[in-house]
Amino acid sequence: MGIAISLSAASLLAPVPAGARGPDGIADIAEKVIDSVVNISTSQSVEAKGGGKEAMPQLPPGSPFEEFFDDFFKNRRGGAPKGGERGEMQPPRKTNSLGSGFIIDASGVVVTNNHVIADADEINVIMNDGTKIKAELVGVDKKTDIAVLKFKPVKPLVAVKFGDSDKLRLGEWVIAIGNPFSLGGSVTAGIVSARNRDISQGPYDNYIQTDASINRGNSGGPLFNLEGEVVGVNTLIISPTGGSIGLGFAVPSKTVAGVVDQLRQFGELRRGWLGVRIQQVTDEIGESLNIKPARGALVAGVDDKGPAKPAGIEPGDVVVKFDGKDVKDPKDLSRVVADTAVGKEVDVVIIRKGKEESRKVTLGRLEDTEKVQQAAVKSKEDPVEKPVTQKALGLDLAALSKDLRTKYKIKDSVKGVIVTGVDGNSDAAEKRLSAGDVIVEVAQEAVANAADIKKRVDQLKKDGKKSVLLLVSNGEGELRFVALGVQ
Repeated sequence: MGIAISLSAASLLAPVPAGARGPDGIADIAEKVIDSVVNISTSQSVEAKGGGKEAMPQLPPGSPFEEFFDDFFKNRRGGAPKGGERGEMQPPRKTNSLGSGFIIDASGVVVTNNHVIADADEINVIMNDGTKIKAELVGVDKKTDIAVLKFKPVKPLVAVKFGDSDKLRLGEWVIAIGNPFSLGGSVTAGIVSARNRDISQGPYDNYIQTDASINRGNSGGPLFNLEGEVVGVNTLIISPTGGSIGLGFAVPSKTVAGVVDQLRQFGELRRGWLGVRIQQVTDEIGESLNIKPARGALVAGVDDKGPAKPAGIEPGDVVVKFDGKDVKDPKDLSRVVADTAVGKEVDVVIIRKGKEESRKVTLGRLEDTEKVQQAAVKSKEDPVEKPVTQKALGLDLAALSKDLRTKYKIKDSVKGVIVTGVDGNSDAAEKRLSAGDVIVEVAQEAVANAADIKKRVDQLKKDGKKSVLLLVSNGEGELRFVALGVQ
């Protein structure tokens, strides 16, 4: 027992290996790049509400401070007016916020997050030595949360370069510098915890995850590699407390550099557009399409005016490669298409009925004002004559009649077999099929009546298939694929 205690004490006094303290040279890198990191100060005029509860701090009922604040607000406004209202409408007041940014061009070009400067009436850049200079907005991209600012320098600036975020390795050391909680010029270090993180913040999620301490006010600041190059823009944290718990996320420099180039050149983003609606290839869908392992982006719909249509891409095709880059899932395709130049002709490799084919597509331009189609709203009109239905796959199925089109608001262009009911305990219910959906194809063959569906399903069972792939339309003609178990 005595020996064990002695050894334990000795281990506590042993020097900590250098690697555990982090790599040598962090101080040198920080000293080299610190002057390129700036604080972003913004102000915005907001309408002040009338006096009363909403203008006061929100306190729990019965709080001992309630009376104090009540007297303070009342006295500040000269007493409560008649009619029981405390105070009058106040003039607009200014709110201020702080964030971070970094200089990428010695002429005075700064990169930050869009959310740092969104809706600001005035933007100021504060240098590391405290110099404050008014900045103007060059352009923003809301989808990647990047903004570019420009200001007139009063003395020579230190600019930093973008590194290659694709070369980052898990466990590699990185350095974050920014303005957390208004403590400008704060340096923290950590490692790359993960890459290509999708945390459902936007259509092109591709974050670097790091455990370098990032807090409120770090937004827009740079994440450096050990070469002093910017490999990411610190954008958000996940935290139940509001402080760093080691889950920080940065937009990778490869994404940022492309966005910044376009914002500087055009003042806006010009993203590539393929003109397809895509969905995940699940294991069930992959089995139905003979794609093993399940991969790629399944084309659920093709825009009649989009570039994919004349190239011969059809619903049911699975995109597995775009412009020489592998497509593992729909997010991969969204990102690579958006990053491809408008007007460029690219090779798109698809799998159709188990065979790989190649198509050439000339990309169009994605418009930010693209319409979001809403699902058909179920009608509450008077009941019509009950249709003749047949059951299959936990679904009540019927031929599309004029009455049913009217009841469920189905466009004339939609062809197939309508679902009039769904068994609540079925796989179909789990996959969110509902009355008013129209089955257009079964196993990639068109169907005209319920008997067609039953016959196809029975055949698939005989063939030993575990699932059947349905092409389903809503009333507006918007398509999606659904795989249902048949055994």
